[in-house]
This record gives sequence, C-alpha cells and structure tokens, in this order.
Amino acid sequence: MSAWRVGHGYDLHRLHAGDGVTVGGVFIACDHAVVAHSDGDVAIHALCDALLGAAALGDIGRHFPDSDPRWAGADSRAFLRHVRDLITAEGFTPGNVDVTVVAQVPRLAPHIEAMREAVGEALAIPVERISIKATTHEGVDAVGEARAIAAHAVVLIEGGDAG
Repeated sequence: MSAWRVGHGYDLHRLHAGDGVTVGGVFIACDHAVVAHSDGDVAIHALCDALLGAAALGDIGRHFPDSDPRWAGADSRAFLRHVRDLITAEGFTPGNVDVTVVAQVPRLAPHIEAMREAVGEALAIPVERISIKATTHEGVDAVGEARAIAAHAVVLIEGGDAG
C-alpha cells in the first residue's frame, strides 16, 4: 500500500532595479530583478522545499547552500530536477503541485501556462497535475510595494512505506 505525504514550501526574495525575473522556470522581462545567489526563482524554490519537506529530506538550503559558488546564477530548474531525483530515490513520485506566487510586479498571468510546462518538464509529470496561480499584496508590505516577490507551494507525493 502506498503512502501519501503533503509538503509545504515558502520563499521570498528582495527585488531591485533590473531587466527581469525568473518565475516558474520562465524569464519575464520587466524593470526589476531578484536579489539572489541563484536565479532567485521563488516559485521553484518554494516547490523544492515542499517536495523535500514531504519526503522529510531537509530544505533547499541544505541541498543548495548560497555559500556554495557552484550555485551562483544557477537555473533553479536544475534544483527541481535534482530534488525530483532525491525523492524518487526514496520511492516517492509527485502527485500534484499547487503554487501561489505573490508579486506586485511583474504581471504573471500571461506566463502561467509556460510556467506550468516548465515545472512539468522538470518534474516529469503531466501539466494537468500542476497548478500555478498569482496574486498581489494590494500595495501592502514589501511585496505590495514591489520590493520583494514570494511564493507558497503545496505538494502531494505518493510512495514510500505506508507502514
């Protein structure tokens, strides 16, 4: 009998002037950039934490520390593929993914389908099992003032030992 496990992840990065941000594996041109060691993809970072948490394998900082120069400027999809391999090695497979990106800028709605496809490719699961949504903070706090971008992710994984 298979076991089901739920994981939750959260990430936030500061924004500064720049030429764009990467969210959900998709580069979006805009007047902002993320302050981060890697590409700063909050959606994928939150998703990695959710998957790692569901499998009880620690967090993204343990596996991809920002003190390691290997990860400088890294494409976060590589993190997600590695996390997929880690949970697979433990006998788990992703069931479904639900990500909410919280951002005042940039406008994300036109890019949601491309994000779903990028995440599906990295996780090797059908896009029909991936939900990505976007919301704003209505001008409130650092996110609402376009000084930060954040994401929450919830995942369901199946496998492992039900006993």
